[in-house]
Amino acid sequence: MKRLRWSGLLLVAAVLVTLVWAGFAPIRPASREALFEIPKGTYARRMSGDKVDILPAEIRLTLGLDDILLVRNLDDVPQVFGPTIMMPGQSFRLPFEKAAEYQFECTAHTSGQMTVVVQPEPRLPWQKIRWRARQWWGNWSQRGAG
Repeated sequence: MKRLRWSGLLLVAAVLVTLVWAGFAPIRPASREALFEIPKGTYARRMSGDKVDILPAEIRLTLGLDDILLVRNLDDVPQVFGPTIMMPGQSFRLPFEKAAEYQFECTAHTSGQMTVVVQPEPRLPWQKIRWRARQWWGNWSQRGAG
């Protein structure tokens, strides 16, 4: 019974230490760019009647951390994203400086639209914890889907 109690206390202590670290440690991403690629064959899939969206309907970015959207066209035909036409092999880099919700025209979506939500930089400990939890969850859920 004592061993079980000590195990429980150690688990609680580990969780608390992790939360303190997550709230106070600086966030240092490897890159401020969030890369999204339009795969080769996207146009052909669309022309064959495939209604799947190639890019997510909503992209979430965070000021100061991942606030540069990088869209790369790997397809064989031009693609439209926002104010630009990307030729095959071209990339479009769009930096954001203000937290807001943005709507863009996007030919990689069946709806023709995509939303980019830019959130403010997490400065308070609970904001950093929430940001790290979202990042972890997004990475974990992508592994399960892939």
